[in-house]
Amino acid sequence: MGLNKVGILTGGGDCPGLNPAIRAAVAYLVRHGIKVIGIHDGWRGLLTEEVTPLGVESVAGIIGQGGTILGTSRTNPLKVEGDLAKVIKSIKAQGLDAIIAIGGDDTLSVAAGLWERGVPVVGVPKTMDNDIEETDYCFGFDTAVTVAVEAVERLRDTARSHRRIMVLEVMGRYTGWVALWTGMASGADWILIPEVPLDLEEMCENLHRIWDKRRYALVVTSEGLDMGKTGGAGAERDAFGHEALQKRGVGQWVADQIHDRTGVETRASVIGHIQRGGAPTTFDRILATRLGIGAAELIRQGRFG
Repeated sequence: MGLNKVGILTGGGDCPGLNPAIRAAVAYLVRHGIKVIGIHDGWRGLLTEEVTPLGVESVAGIIGQGGTILGTSRTNPLKVEGDLAKVIKSIKAQGLDAIIAIGGDDTLSVAAGLWERGVPVVGVPKTMDNDIEETDYCFGFDTAVTVAVEAVERLRDTARSHRRIMVLEVMGRYTGWVALWTGMASGADWILIPEVPLDLEEMCENLHRIWDKRRYALVVTSEGLDMGKTGGAGAERDAFGHEALQKRGVGQWVADQIHDRTGVETRASVIGHIQRGGAPTTFDRILATRLGIGAAELIRQGRFG
């Protein structure tokens, strides 16, 4: 097929590495004589027809920037009847021959829906949670863990000074990659992840032994930890049906359990969206660049879906 114009968008949660991926795809396509249109705010940009032409000059220097110059949203065209048809109509109206969709499970589920309806799409996997099927690493993950490890190091100073047990809650949704790597790299005394059943008694016995020896201890917990209770049907959810995990209060709940069972003063901190921002690490810049070029190459080869 003849390629004249390609659209590119970023959807879902932002993470470091999005801009390097955009930069690489744009530079590669423009070099091969293909125009690139930046679609603003994920799939919403095709519903509102908010787009901007992208050239090599417009992406110069963004390789070290966090976030995404295109903006993002959790808009789900599969949820509202008629929205997917509007997206397809918009793609045709803009004269786009193909779409590069950079996102996680949710963004790529929409991409898959479009592909099933005949729209040429290539997906680029990204997420700081590192939970996309068929991937070893997603860009954004390395940066998020690096930031979280620094947070644990700072908490260690406070824990040691005040003779406390400190709990850090990190993001990651229902997978424990971020918590596991953060805890391992920082030398935490206990790590709680969704994949391993919670044993409060064993954890608290271990933490009390450690506290007795050095008068402080560190715990890293994933926000998706199974506490034996959920938000239920009334929990706040996004357009893709996901519960707002930061409102579950996992870190504070864990800290309360430790205090009640050990009698040791325990405090919780939530790093939250701080993990998402800032300049991407070298690893994330290179991985995102490789994936951006890879997506552009697939489009030139006519390999979609």
